[in-house]
Amino acid sequence: MHKYCLHGFHVVVDPNSGSVHLVDKLVFDLLDHVKEGPLSEDLPKELLFCQNYDLKDIEEAYCEIYKLYKNKLLFSEPSKPNSSYTTGHKIPIKAACLHVSHDCDLRCRYCFAGTGAFGGQRMNMSLEVGKKVIDFLVKRSLSRRNIDVDFFGGEPLLNFDVVKGVVSYAREQENKTNKSFRFTLTTNGIGLDEEKVEYLNREMASVVLSIDGRRAINDRMRVHADGSGCYDEILPKFKDLVAKRGGKNYYVRGTFTRMNLDFTSDILHLVDEGFKEISLEPVVSDGAFPYAITERELPQVLKEYERLAAVMIDKEKQGQGFNFYHFSVIGGDSPCVSKRIKGCGAGAEYVAITPDADIYPCHQLVGMKEYVMGNVLEGIVDIGKQAQFANINVSSKKKCADCWMKLYCGGGCNANNVKFGQDFSKPHEISCEIQKKRLECSFVIAAAREMSGQSLLPA
Repeated sequence: MHKYCLHGFHVVVDPNSGSVHLVDKLVFDLLDHVKEGPLSEDLPKELLFCQNYDLKDIEEAYCEIYKLYKNKLLFSEPSKPNSSYTTGHKIPIKAACLHVSHDCDLRCRYCFAGTGAFGGQRMNMSLEVGKKVIDFLVKRSLSRRNIDVDFFGGEPLLNFDVVKGVVSYAREQENKTNKSFRFTLTTNGIGLDEEKVEYLNREMASVVLSIDGRRAINDRMRVHADGSGCYDEILPKFKDLVAKRGGKNYYVRGTFTRMNLDFTSDILHLVDEGFKEISLEPVVSDGAFPYAITERELPQVLKEYERLAAVMIDKEKQGQGFNFYHFSVIGGDSPCVSKRIKGCGAGAEYVAITPDADIYPCHQLVGMKEYVMGNVLEGIVDIGKQAQFANINVSSKKKCADCWMKLYCGGGCNANNVKFGQDFSKPHEISCEIQKKRLECSFVIAAAREMSGQSLLPA
């Protein structure tokens, strides 16, 4: 059991069922004295000695605790891990990240992709390869009808004709194969113009717009080859695209570093500029880089998430609410328990495909040749490797076994785990602590929404 108090809310999380409870202070305090394990319907003797509360109130509070226990929502038993996949088991691939360009018109200083080239040659995907990718997904999605494709880079707008050609070919295949494609494109905005804005808003189910926040922050990291910033160039284009999007999905996505640990200010800047769907990720990198977030910065990062949660609650109270991607883990759009256990599905249900048609388990592992799973032109994917990745989930990670967050994070980002911990099974610890705080904040924001009409920040 995990319990905490934040912004006046008392929250209890049952790690084995994944259930989250908003409780009053009496229940919150009593849980310090209730032993985990089989509970009796009778009031435990140790609760008789709880000070500052009347016996009748204690009895009523324990009754509520016992009801949660009987309904397997508190002190629940661990669930059994899902059955393992065998090396001969075909797993449907339901999503792909298409690296249509391994080139970029920016040279972002923190870029995990080596400024777009992923450690190799700068190159673009051909339409031939793009069509083969669609054929591959039609075949390897098996009985699954819906397929997600994200155009990625580098910068995909540098290969815009191929983007359009792939979408056109996929639409032709939909009626022939009874498949349905949903497209997303991630862009730095440099190449946006009126034609591209109209096309993206028509064809893309979602667009991801890369910007880091305030001008000074953005232009410190997101720079052209000559070192000049891009903020003034991309902001009006992003605002124009969103204004013309007609309510369709999008989000602006940035990165915060050691240079802007007050990242709430960057989020609020984007809100002030009219954006309501926002993601701002912590940079994950070698601690030797001057922009890296290390254990030294971690306490400030966690405090800043708490600040952001308070700001969001207050904004909603004023009717000026906005969505922050990492505080949206629960609610109507939250993933089911099975999805939480599996995580992102990298290497199993999700793959990345490069301009030269190599198949990788994840866009962040592209360029690490030891993780190549096959090649689209050859029609090959290593089923054994796919099964191995499918079995890398929260149930397979020893450090996750006793963690209260295990049914919400999927064991963390596998790419970060292997890049910075050398092992898929060992979660990246800084990322773990950040995700725990984001979850705590998301639960409190959800509680505030449930209490709409009341004071959203109780004393």
